[in-house]
Amino acid sequence: MLLGILVALCFLPAAHATENKILVAQHPLLTVENKTATLVCNYTYNGTGKEFRASLHKGTDSAAEVCFVSWNMTKISSNSNKEFNCKGIHDKDKVIFKLWNMTANQTDIYFCKIEVMYPPPYVYNEKSNGTVIHVTETPIQIQEPQSASSYWIMVAVTGVLAFYSTLITAVFINYWQKSKEKMYHQSDYMNMTPRHPPYQKNKGYPSYAPTRDYTAYRSWQP
Repeated sequence: MLLGILVALCFLPAAHATENKILVAQHPLLTVENKTATLVCNYTYNGTGKEFRASLHKGTDSAAEVCFVSWNMTKISSNSNKEFNCKGIHDKDKVIFKLWNMTANQTDIYFCKIEVMYPPPYVYNEKSNGTVIHVTETPIQIQEPQSASSYWIMVAVTGVLAFYSTLITAVFINYWQKSKEKMYHQSDYMNMTPRHPPYQKNKGYPSYAPTRDYTAYRSWQP
């Protein structure tokens, strides 16, 4: 009887250790093209924990904690490292880490860590294989400078347009001046020199005034 009890006690720690084991699975590679990544950490836990904490770590040595999320039966809280834009979300048997505004220098391997905070004993998962997040940057399109041939073609076209504009202006001015001179020569000239009758030749009329012939104005008599 005593031997049986001792055998049962020897197996209790092994059963207890197996009960509180946490396993984590991650996708091995995640390529980011729009600066936004969604990393899913699937986990299994066969214990009776009531308070948990899940965190995302960067680097082969997991030195930098990117962000974490903790939850219990009534409350969920999340926080992020100031150098990252990250939010953790707990959903049943998985934890989702959303990252945005990522840069190329944040390309690295990331690990998920799941911890049972309460009740004791404290348990956490063994280190998984991690997920390599490869952040690609959209290349900046640089406008190529205009070729020399295009530049000289533009210069030539501008010169031709300027020449024809000057030529048309000169022709118009020449035509306008000639039209003005022609109108001046074709204008009527009225002789305003005074005339005097022949019988009043010496009554104050100047000597250059021609004598007006009034006989032309006499009516004809039979």
